[in-house]
Amino acid sequence: MTQEITDGLVLMPPLFANGLSVWSRQDGRPGSDTWATAANAGLVAADADFGSCLEIVKTEATTRIRFMGQTPIRPGLYLRVSARVKALSGNLPSVRVAAWAGNASNQQLTTVPQTGPSTALTSYGNVVTVSAIIGTGTRTGVDMPWGPEASFGHMGLDLTGLNGGVVRIDDIRIEDVTSVFLRKMMDWVDVRDFGALGNGVADDRAAFVAADAAAAGREIMVPAGNYLIGSSMTINNPIRFEGKLVMPAGARLALNQNFDLKGYAEAFGDDVLGLKKGIQQLFNQSDFESFDLCGKRVILTEPLDVQAVVGNRNTYANRRVLRNGQIAAEQSDGWNDEVHARTGSWSAGFPNRIFGLTNVANIPIGALVTAAQGVGREIYVTSRDVAGGRVTLSGDLRAPPVSQTYNFRRFKYLLDFGGWLNLQRFIISDIEFLCASRSSAINLPIDGLAFQIQDCFFTGPKDRAITSAGGGCQGMQIDRCQFLSNEQDIPATERTTICFNSNISDIKVRDNRAVRFRHFGVISGAGNIVSGNHFFQGDGVPDGPRTAGLVLADGNIKTTFEGNYVDNCYIEWGNERDPSPTYGSGDSFHGLTLDGNIFFTTTSAPWMNFILIKPYGGGHFINGLTVTGNLFKKSNSPDLTAVEGIDTSFATLNLSKTSDLLFNGNTYHGVVKRTENPVTIRHVEGTASSTWNVDLSNVSPFGSQVRGAVSFLAEGPLRNTANAIAFVTPYAEPGQGPGGRTLRLRWQQDVRGTAQITARFDI
Repeated sequence: MTQEITDGLVLMPPLFANGLSVWSRQDGRPGSDTWATAANAGLVAADADFGSCLEIVKTEATTRIRFMGQTPIRPGLYLRVSARVKALSGNLPSVRVAAWAGNASNQQLTTVPQTGPSTALTSYGNVVTVSAIIGTGTRTGVDMPWGPEASFGHMGLDLTGLNGGVVRIDDIRIEDVTSVFLRKMMDWVDVRDFGALGNGVADDRAAFVAADAAAAGREIMVPAGNYLIGSSMTINNPIRFEGKLVMPAGARLALNQNFDLKGYAEAFGDDVLGLKKGIQQLFNQSDFESFDLCGKRVILTEPLDVQAVVGNRNTYANRRVLRNGQIAAEQSDGWNDEVHARTGSWSAGFPNRIFGLTNVANIPIGALVTAAQGVGREIYVTSRDVAGGRVTLSGDLRAPPVSQTYNFRRFKYLLDFGGWLNLQRFIISDIEFLCASRSSAINLPIDGLAFQIQDCFFTGPKDRAITSAGGGCQGMQIDRCQFLSNEQDIPATERTTICFNSNISDIKVRDNRAVRFRHFGVISGAGNIVSGNHFFQGDGVPDGPRTAGLVLADGNIKTTFEGNYVDNCYIEWGNERDPSPTYGSGDSFHGLTLDGNIFFTTTSAPWMNFILIKPYGGGHFINGLTVTGNLFKKSNSPDLTAVEGIDTSFATLNLSKTSDLLFNGNTYHGVVKRTENPVTIRHVEGTASSTWNVDLSNVSPFGSQVRGAVSFLAEGPLRNTANAIAFVTPYAEPGQGPGGRTLRLRWQQDVRGTAQITARFDI
């Protein structure tokens, strides 16, 4: 017996030559009459067209032939019933596929179609094939849809029309044709069906575009192979890759339903290339504002130059976000710093330029500039004039020699935005930068606005976590990030790594945590808010020196520092980017507010100061400093001498011009001097005298001289030498004694007593 089996199902009925007792003349049900006993039928052994076959003389209006075996029907299974027939003589009938449809209870499904299309026989001896497709689903091409209740059928043919004709019928075939409907039954289309070859040589772009057009919401399947896509392509439907794409660097891929690293990494078979192509498209479309790394770790062996990856533009001003994953540095020579040394000249007329350099083309944009004299911290190359032999810098130099040797060091970053001339509103969120002491993390664009870095981890940066080599830090926001140094086990003064720097105004640095860097930040530019951060830089050196946690590189800083935890480090405020560091005009040290912070240190040297002002030239003065509501604490003796101080390495402050200095409401522990201004002090004069000397050295901010007395109120009566109450009023002589830190009160007569005296150290 010839049988066709699909997933264990027997479909093909037996040949007529094997016996007619399984072929019913009625509905095919058990007990019905068979063709084995019919007088008007017989087997033909050797027909010229069919070989063995069944010959019938039509004697009934509808002559039925039904296989008495149960042909199974299953959801998703589609069967083609077919037979070849020909008329030999007599009246010419019509022929159609017919069947009896049954359910699982062996009951007939009377409401479903049980006959297929009818074909008329129009001549003698001409072979005609009749067929019909039976299945559960109502689909185009299904002639007899039986619905989900169908369980089996008795398949066969009907002869209809005039009686008296002689017809021969070849064996009836039942075949599984589910594959014909597979494309519409499944939720995908295959790019190979549209001509894709996947040989890596022929351009398969047209096939992908055609498959995308035909998908209509279904998924596109890309089987194994390398598919060359010769130019930019957009795919609007979901797509699944077993194979991978090969595209020119400048060709863009838009996966509009798979726009994330998972989709692009699958498309190119590589996480790094997927990240690059995803970033490229992020800057070249308007449908998506962010590219999600899907929590994946992307391992780089060299910096990812974001502008070079995008390629077709170097300015951009729409909000874009890169988020949610890890970017790691693999061991590679690609992370080695690029270092150059050049002799150059400087002129006060162009304070942010270096002239007379050779081989300027080899000096990288974004290189850190250092020299023996006159170069402040975090000065970078922003542009170069090859023909003119000069470079332009991110900040002014501080009166260096006319000629000296300058060193240019270009750090290598996991994400380098240095190629962007202007980039605005770019956000990096929830990404961990695993630098592994091999690389730095982020280099900002040369110019831009509102670059945001939020909820990120910076683990083990080799040199810098975040660098601004130009003005791309304008309006920068760094929020809720963790900075973990690779130098935690070495003394603070030997560390070189820095979390971030800025060169221009209006940055916001909030709620971050940094562990044991040389500096948490180097800030140049005014209008900044630094709040809620915890940065600590201690080490295991007993009574050791500390480094600045925050460096304020401009005197006129206009910055609020609020609610931070300054741990085993300090704030250094200087004018290291002043091309004329000696004071001539302007606001000098102006506009800094320190409010509600915790300043804490342990095992540090007693001469450390939490607030250190460092003038790089003479004549400078405090012109607006507020220090209120802070906790200053030193644990483990010896106590700190003072919380504030002046670094006189280059010059000291002109304390006689101190103005707008507010230093009160602070709490001290383990600190010798309890600095305050204005200060109210309780003074006891035990012996009657016409001169009272009130020494205020133990509260004088920065060692300033007393500038004036604000008020005097006696506690109880003042008494003269006769012990009589004296009703007298003193006048004040500020600026007396060593350093001018004594307030002298003069009386009309000798008096003694106790008084509350308020004085100021500013004007």
